[in-house]
Amino acid sequence: MAAGFFASTRYAVVGASANKAKFGNRVLCWYMEHGLSVVPVNPVAQEIEGLPCAKSLSDMEGANDSIKMRATSVSVVTPPSVSEAVLREIAKLGIQHVWFQPGSEPPNMTALAKELGIHVIGNGACILKEGQSLMKQQAVL
Repeated sequence: MAAGFFASTRYAVVGASANKAKFGNRVLCWYMEHGLSVVPVNPVAQEIEGLPCAKSLSDMEGANDSIKMRATSVSVVTPPSVSEAVLREIAKLGIQHVWFQPGSEPPNMTALAKELGIHVIGNGACILKEGQSLMKQQAVL
């Protein structure tokens, strides 16, 4: 697992959903339940779980501030066909840490992340299961 994911001061969930049955909603709620500052990213919704949505990572408040974006970690809950473009946007914005939730990983995730210099958690690891232990582990480091 990538060290540093929970050292961030802000988080984003790309693929956040207002539908409580979808993982995009469950992942967003996980961040909220753990008291973390999180921004839902959804190209259509205005608000999810009472939080204002960004249409894309590039539309987030502070997207032009490289320091603020480097302090952001991202969970991705999108189809693999969309996830590669998300990873490229993450790199363009200077974000260093991304967690692809199970089933969202693009086929070339590992090679592309290495090429772009991004620290990635993926390959089946789920924040809903491993998130709390990783967060505690990183708090100790």
